[in-house]
Amino acid sequence: MEKVAKRVRKHRAKLRLAGLKPVTIWVADKSRPGFAEDIRRQCELVNASRDSKRVMDEMLAVADFSDWK
Repeated sequence: MEKVAKRVRKHRAKLRLAGLKPVTIWVADKSRPGFAEDIRRQCELVNASRDSKRVMDEMLAVADFSDWK
């Protein structure tokens, strides 16, 4: 296990030298019971907003989909 830890440290050091830093990103657990219902509820709240169409139109106007396949 020591070899692996050493290799990981070396790899991370290279990344830091390249100007990168590690971050932790927490995302929603879509396998959690109730996840789909909660997303549905949140979408309904957004869709019920008076400004939702305007905000979506503005986001789509500045979005860059050129690399999407």
